[in-house]
Amino acid sequence: MSWLFVLLLGGAGLVLVPAFLLFFFQGRLIFPAERFMDRTPEVFGWEYEEIHLPVAGQTTYGWYVPLENARGVVLFSHGNAGNLAGRLESIGLLRSFGFSVLAYDYGGYGYSTGTPSEERCYQDANAMWDWLVTVKGVSPEQVLLFGRSLGGAMTAYLASQKKVGAVILESTFLSIPDVVRDMFPSFLPVHALISHRFPSKDRVAKIQSPTLFVHSQQDSLIPYSHGVALYQRATEPKTFLEIRGDHNEGFVLSETIYRAGWESFLAPLFPARPIP
Repeated sequence: MSWLFVLLLGGAGLVLVPAFLLFFFQGRLIFPAERFMDRTPEVFGWEYEEIHLPVAGQTTYGWYVPLENARGVVLFSHGNAGNLAGRLESIGLLRSFGFSVLAYDYGGYGYSTGTPSEERCYQDANAMWDWLVTVKGVSPEQVLLFGRSLGGAMTAYLASQKKVGAVILESTFLSIPDVVRDMFPSFLPVHALISHRFPSKDRVAKIQSPTLFVHSQQDSLIPYSHGVALYQRATEPKTFLEIRGDHNEGFVLSETIYRAGWESFLAPLFPARPIP
């Protein structure tokens, strides 16, 4: 009986210790922000504008990277790791589709001051939206809202309130608690301990703009089922694009399918403009 007790106690510890660590360090796990910025759009020779916006007594930093004769502007919300400096290749990809790009860092990332949180992320996204449509004078129908991974939650949040030209949600989740629920045994309600919720599953049905959902069956971080479930909850018009590869590399490994899927979705919404 003593050995059985030890085994049971050890088994419980293997499950409970990670649960407690997740609860107490969830902020660091959800927002592994980096402050150091080692690159800017200058490394690719792109013209760009630095943006510093007041948000909740702090500053939110971003880049506006214009493209001559652009077919529209992408408001890009990136994933949870690193900062803007690591998204230059993604910005370049968006430019290759013919779009100007507005990208930003959440509070606590890069040059954005303060501490990241769910509420702060929403405030950051709202501030960038307001700057784009008021200061730059871009009409909402010329805006493509795009979010990858955690950024999909900010994109779903904005898109549920703003009618825009189009929305793209890539490799994103139903909610953070749903992700956590998939990580632990069903008898442990660890998901109830999560304070940063990002409930995109409750927002996609409110999106009134054409929406493209992108996900890979090989995604080991955000299960494919999350992308499918978001798609099923959304209203028409909607499209689903299946890619291959893991969470951070799917759009690269699936470049041919990825590009074709994006262009097929975008073509009727943002007609390509001839290069002068």
